[in-house]
Amino acid sequence: MLNWLQILFWLAAGVIVYTFLGYPLLIGWLARRARHPVQRADIAPKVTLLIPAYNEALVIADKIENSLALNYPQDQLEIVVVTDGSDDETPGIVAGYAERGVRLYHQPQRQGKIAAVNRVMPLIGGEVVVFTDANAMLECGALRALARNFADPQVGGVAGEKHVRAGGEGLYWRYESYLKRCDSAVSSVMGAAGELFALRRELFQPPETDSLIEDFVMSLRLVEAGWRVVYEPEAVAREEGTTTLSGEWLRRIRIAAGGFQSIRRLPGMLHPKRGWIAWQYVSHRVTRWAVAPFLLPVVYALNLTLMAVPFYRWIGLGQTAFYAVALWGYALNQRGVRRGPWHAVFYFCFTNLAVLVGFWRYVTGSQSVTWAKAR
Repeated sequence: MLNWLQILFWLAAGVIVYTFLGYPLLIGWLARRARHPVQRADIAPKVTLLIPAYNEALVIADKIENSLALNYPQDQLEIVVVTDGSDDETPGIVAGYAERGVRLYHQPQRQGKIAAVNRVMPLIGGEVVVFTDANAMLECGALRALARNFADPQVGGVAGEKHVRAGGEGLYWRYESYLKRCDSAVSSVMGAAGELFALRRELFQPPETDSLIEDFVMSLRLVEAGWRVVYEPEAVAREEGTTTLSGEWLRRIRIAAGGFQSIRRLPGMLHPKRGWIAWQYVSHRVTRWAVAPFLLPVVYALNLTLMAVPFYRWIGLGQTAFYAVALWGYALNQRGVRRGPWHAVFYFCFTNLAVLVGFWRYVTGSQSVTWAKAR
């Protein structure tokens, strides 16, 4: 007969398996059978491409050249760069593109990315605003691909596709893109990334200036308000992965702290009246950010207490081997090897450990809204 430790073990293990494997399988199945098509059309609304840039002198010229080369009617495209707080050459480089129609907004005070975005939003004129990061290079047809989704009157926002050239991080984004594709097919994506995200300007609600992952909050507040946010795989932003593990560690911690902050600020997403959307949000975001990472060490600890039972001894050995592979992946990472299954296992453990640290930073209020770029 199962004792209470065994019951706890299987409940916790079940939540972990559901979060990382069960939900992806279920949403993939639903995406094939309960599709909610988007009404797309080849339209070209007035678009503002908004680029927040803090001390991006190394990449901002490439970003602007990339933006000017996009396949979109020039009379329908406004390129705006906001460089608040930058104390390097970034504002001067952007100013050099004024004759080519690029608009610069700058103030010396650094108040964070979303404060800069909130400041300039009333000053821009596009029907659709496309947010993109300074180090994310867009494929030529990205804006046309985003715009065509706004032919659907139910669509309030569109999330683009992010490609990252880096081992475990790249694998993570491929996994995330799969979930976005499936979530969107059923209802809406469960959050957009700031590398490439578009919304109807009239629907913009200024996020709180202390928001840690403002792109996520902006996109899901649209969903909360009854709009649909869809995924557009042909709108691609390419980005180099972080070059140092310490930089990626800080980035993952910030995202995790922002995840807890966002869950608190999006209570409407949890209401049962949301139906599919509430289930998707809980399964894709809440359990992955706020439940499963805490259960991983719990399952291992419970397993250790059950090692006297042969069946659990084998499970315990398997768990131990899994974490040993993660340590091996870490050792290889330190030597510059960032590929292979061992690196994927390491990155899984790495991101879940970052959630625990991010939670601590969130509850202690020690995660700053401004941050040093992780590269």
